Amino acid sequence: MRILNIVLSVAAGLLLTSCGEYVKVQKSTDFNYKYDYAKRAFEQKKYVQAATLFKDCATVFKATDKAEECLYLLAMSNYENKDYVSSGAYFQTYYQRYPKGKFAEPARFFAGYGYYLDSPEAQLDQTTTIKAIEELQAFLDYFPRSEKVPIAQNAIFELQDKLTLKQLQNAQLYYNLGNYMGNNYESAVIVAKNAIKDYPYSKYKEDLELLVLKARFQEAENSVDERKADRYREVIDEYYSFINNYPDSPNKNEADNIFKISSRHVQP
Repeated sequence: MRILNIVLSVAAGLLLTSCGEYVKVQKSTDFNYKYDYAKRAFEQKKYVQAATLFKDCATVFKATDKAEECLYLLAMSNYENKDYVSSGAYFQTYYQRYPKGKFAEPARFFAGYGYYLDSPEAQLDQTTTIKAIEELQAFLDYFPRSEKVPIAQNAIFELQDKLTLKQLQNAQLYYNLGNYMGNNYESAVIVAKNAIKDYPYSKYKEDLELLVLKARFQEAENSVDERKADRYREVIDEYYSFINNYPDSPNKNEADNIFKISSRHVQP
């Protein structure tokens, strides 16, 4: 018990000493001292302290030989602290200021990957997702031989799937609204087809094509008599497209049933 108390006392003393030194560094006007402490804090994973001190130094060191590294470490400190919005802004400032700098490659990568990590669920606003794709694609364009290329590519595919899922959810919402205050089935078709065009390799492509088929069918079912035949022909066209693309689809029975009903309304 006595040993434990001694250990705790020593730990508490070290913590107080550390905190006291950090306060002293913050107040210091010796920016070289402040910068060296910030680098030690970064190495010790004290990213909040590091970010605060690097930010103080960044303005002072502008146009000096320490400016480039300071800006990059400021960005990395925010990144490691999971403040991806701030880190993205600092990374962008870095690679714009130092397009051929020694940290240009990781700066471009972490700018995009930070936005990727910050990307919200599909039902929320996807501004960050789009920003992540733009930054990661720029990284691939500038550094096509980087060892981080597979990571960036996989992140882009995942982000694109998220955008596709959002479009699928929007199309499904229109489908569910049916004829409420207008022909929402047509809106569902437009949204779904635009998503297929924009993201042709998405894992949600089959779901989108099935929704187009179902929406076309509902349009035909709810059409006036003089337009039914033409609408059912559109359904049949969508059916063949769907079956050709997904002959073993788990939704084949549903698609086949739509085809059978539609075929009865079309003259041979």
